[in-house]
Amino acid sequence: MKRIINLLTFAAMLAVCAAPALAQAAQCTDENKAAWYDTFLKNFKGDPAQQKTAYDAAKQYLTTCPADPADKRADYMQNKFVVPYEKMSAGTALKTQFEEAFTKKNYADQIRLGKQVVAAEPDNTAAYIIMGVAGLGDANQLNEAAPFAKKAIELIESGKPFAPLATKDAALAFLNDAVAKASLKTAPADAIPFFIKAAKLESALKKDPQFYLDLANAYAEGPIAKQSEEYKAKYANQTETPESKLAVDNLNQFIDRQIDALARATALTTNPAGKKTLMDLLTGLYTDRKKPADGLPALLSSVLSTPVPDIPTMLTLPAPAATPTPAATPSPTPAKPATTSRP
Repeated sequence: MKRIINLLTFAAMLAVCAAPALAQAAQCTDENKAAWYDTFLKNFKGDPAQQKTAYDAAKQYLTTCPADPADKRADYMQNKFVVPYEKMSAGTALKTQFEEAFTKKNYADQIRLGKQVVAAEPDNTAAYIIMGVAGLGDANQLNEAAPFAKKAIELIESGKPFAPLATKDAALAFLNDAVAKASLKTAPADAIPFFIKAAKLESALKKDPQFYLDLANAYAEGPIAKQSEEYKAKYANQTETPESKLAVDNLNQFIDRQIDALARATALTTNPAGKKTLMDLLTGLYTDRKKPADGLPALLSSVLSTPVPDIPTMLTLPAPAATPTPAATPSPTPAKPATTSRP
């Protein structure tokens, strides 16, 4: 017991003796300022561990000593090292968190942290790509991700890197798909050009039946729905006219595009139940278009070997022939009086 008391007393004595030394170390004396500055100078150009030592010494100097505009050493450490070091450290920490969000597939954090990354580095294409495709991983992020996908497309097409995706085609395909999916519910017609751009690039989307289902739905909910309503409003229960026939021809162009997309989805689907559902839907659409059902096998066997068709150009009626203008009857030219020579 006595030994324990002696040890406790000894510990207390050490604490009392150490207190003045600690207090002395934190004082702004010329000696301490010189020591801190010397430590800073010896380390600020070194490796990361040395730079951390330099930073700690500089911060000790700057926080312990009152601000003095005439102190050139303090000004140098603050503006030439501490400020950029803190900015760099903050950026490094942010990028580490961003990379973790990417690795862990935390799509909401990818967008939240990515915004901070591109605020500091506006040309960070990788950050824009990651944010742009985040909506493909989490549909709840589609609307917020779409502007970043468009920016990433712009950067890649201007020659910027396409990492972290494997190829330029893959990057552009997935980014276009993300933009298209974001428009699918609110503006399906606007989604179609982005789906088609994605379909023409070499990527895994070419083997994805859902991708083609999305394209088929974009046609159905966009131009087909719009033109069907216009036809009903203008021509329903009326005698066929050149204008109403033209409206049907234009509508059928878009239905053919929908059939093409649905045929691709059906050909790629391997799940038996899903394939039957799509086949039934395709058969109905195909025969409604007044095409014999026995033509479907040929379509399904060949559709994947053909390019996805572009959006059709709207047909128009030929301009009426111009009515010929009657030729004007020329007026007679008065005869010139004969001239006689004078003798």
